[in-house]
Amino acid sequence: MTSPVPVQQAPQAKPIHHTRLKPLEIASRIVLIVFGAFLAGAALEVFLIPNNIIDGGITGISIMVAHLTGLPLGIFLFLFNLPFLIVGYKSIGKTFALSTLLGVSTLSITTYLLHHVDPFTDETLLATVFGGILLGIGVGIVIRFGGTTDGSETVAIMVSKRTPFSVGQMIMFINLFILGSAGLIYGWDNAMFSLIAYFIAFKVMDLTIEGFDESKSIWIISEHYREIGEAIVSRLGRGITYLNGEGGYSGGQKQVIFTVVTRMEEAKLKSIVTEMDANAFLAVGNIHDVRGGRFKKKDIH
Repeated sequence: MTSPVPVQQAPQAKPIHHTRLKPLEIASRIVLIVFGAFLAGAALEVFLIPNNIIDGGITGISIMVAHLTGLPLGIFLFLFNLPFLIVGYKSIGKTFALSTLLGVSTLSITTYLLHHVDPFTDETLLATVFGGILLGIGVGIVIRFGGTTDGSETVAIMVSKRTPFSVGQMIMFINLFILGSAGLIYGWDNAMFSLIAYFIAFKVMDLTIEGFDESKSIWIISEHYREIGEAIVSRLGRGITYLNGEGGYSGGQKQVIFTVVTRMEEAKLKSIVTEMDANAFLAVGNIHDVRGGRFKKKDIH
């Protein structure tokens, strides 16, 4: 009788421990969401609305309805966004819904408090440009820290997860239809100024969400990978990773260098690679956020 062969149990994966936000981090998010929503409200009341330039999305609809009825804008901002808060709670999560509730509430209160403040300028073009910039910064801050100020942004965030379009691009598509209707109420000149304001706002919003300090991912394939890697470490002070690769056409083994640098260092890195191997393959990509690892630059002696 043969003895049974012991069966080795596969090692179990370590459980993932979800890190909760610290009270200070939660407080900072709340402050920044309130600050961003306040900026957005200020952009509406001291730049855009007094010059008959409207916002888009649910906010734009609220502005037009408030204009036609004479009732406070804040009432419609809150009521019209309420269904999207429920949708956001069910599809995106509790934290997102609460952050959005905070953003929408702050926006509603801000528009009420600043409604009787004199506009900064009566020049339509200036109001369009500066209102668009301030609006983009404000909305971008709110989205970056987990909320929104408009129901259309909830839809944009949901759709952007399933498409290659950014949040700002999705909002722009939605607003092309909504802002077009503003021409029937405010005139087509003001509708076109509203479109200009939104183009500015969505570009500034994307910059605010993704960050101004854009980094570059670098992929290098060269026979002189070791020399290039050592030069990057010693002359740029950046960490590198060597990856094993296989040529799809030749089938030969390749060594790939991967590193991340700032855009200010991109030109110097290219000169290093060209100096070591003029025929090296080099690919550069944009990175809007870098976290973890050892991205911090080392001192160069």
